[in-house]
Amino acid sequence: MRPEGQSTRRTVIRNMAALAGGLAFEPRPFNPTIAPSFRLATFSADVTIPIGHPCMGGGISPAKVVLDPLEARGIVLIPNDGRPIVIVAVDWCEIRNDAYDRWRVALAEAAGTDPSRVLVSCVHQHDAPVVDLTAERLLREHRATGSVCDPEFHETAVRRVASALEKGLKSSVPITHFGTGMAKVDRVAANRRYLGADGKPTFGRTSASRDAYAREQPEGTIDPYLRTLSFWDGDRPVAAMSVYATHPMSYYGRGEVSADFIGLARRRRQAEELSIFQIYMSGCSGNVTAGKYNNGAPENRPVLADRIYRGMVDAWEATRRQPITTVTLQTIPLRLSPRDDAGFTVADLTRRLTTDPKPFGQCLAAMGLSWRKRADARHAIDLPVLDLGAAQWLLLPGESYVEFQLHAQRVRPDSFVVTIGYGECATGYLPIERAIKEHDSNLNDWCWVAPGSERTLIGAIDAALSKSARK
Repeated sequence: MRPEGQSTRRTVIRNMAALAGGLAFEPRPFNPTIAPSFRLATFSADVTIPIGHPCMGGGISPAKVVLDPLEARGIVLIPNDGRPIVIVAVDWCEIRNDAYDRWRVALAEAAGTDPSRVLVSCVHQHDAPVVDLTAERLLREHRATGSVCDPEFHETAVRRVASALEKGLKSSVPITHFGTGMAKVDRVAANRRYLGADGKPTFGRTSASRDAYAREQPEGTIDPYLRTLSFWDGDRPVAAMSVYATHPMSYYGRGEVSADFIGLARRRRQAEELSIFQIYMSGCSGNVTAGKYNNGAPENRPVLADRIYRGMVDAWEATRRQPITTVTLQTIPLRLSPRDDAGFTVADLTRRLTTDPKPFGQCLAAMGLSWRKRADARHAIDLPVLDLGAAQWLLLPGESYVEFQLHAQRVRPDSFVVTIGYGECATGYLPIERAIKEHDSNLNDWCWVAPGSERTLIGAIDAALSKSARK
């Protein structure tokens, strides 16, 4: 069944007409006699890195060719209190520390709102940049050979997105309803963790797993559902935000910049529903990949894209609308202790920055020091929840494990809870305690938080959602 008020024939005719004219649909003119309480604007901008720019924080081959562009796509939700809320998904691997601050300040200025009301999330493709301005400054100060990012390109990209947002605000439209829909995704996600032939847990099921035994093992703990939260003007859909928990890579590391299979699926949906602005965000998937169903062969990329696309379509078909009566944004301050075991003390990281013969080792040390400076200064990470009454949209930091997403759903079983990962990414992996005790090999380097973080994050999630419930 299609969402209420939709017509397949009408959609096809509209899309054909738009394609023939080479133009997207113009927003319906605002009728001042209606005086809606809520409005929404959409914006998008190209944020493709230049050739030669580091990918994944210097951990893989730098950009050699662009297979398809990287985008920042977002919405500005303007509630009846007149204080805009900005939500944006960026086709980058990570935005960390002061770079994350810069995004929030720049977009807040463009939207006329407070940085605390700007919610930035990375989709987390790996043939894409990690940006951390302090880490890059440390590398340059110490004349290191490694490089995390190009600050000049970063500023250009941020300004481009801010300009697109400002332009989008001029075409805001009224919204009266929100929609919720979910559907099971077929053969994409699987947990990194599985039991080896010796019965012991191993964590080597990567995005592209060439080990046949690893691919044969059960999916493990995942969230199998793709969720779509949409905004409507009466019976006319305006924007749709789809979320699914998996690392979004089919293959990477060759210097071939790409939004990968997630980008392919999103663009396919956009092409067939031109009037509905499409956003995709990655759920909490620090320990979830496509490796059970993918051996890294390039021909698997469109296969995985098709499976995500079909999940998006099915979630849309299952969408049900209800009037928007309330929009609130609550933020819980989250303070996580920095990791301080061997190799992660300030002295160890400083030594590695200056002596590690591998450029990526230098980059890892610089990123660790960048986060450590903020953590030691008691810098809090914002944990925001957008509350629509019957639906909540929750943004978690870093590469949060999928168990946190599942926990958030259990806190509000009566509601449509959408949980996104890869907000402030300074933490790196945010694991559950069991993974630490079982020596999850992924935590050997790209994890900068101390054991005990699970309890702290669970407490923040509980506080955010319970506080939301009281509103």
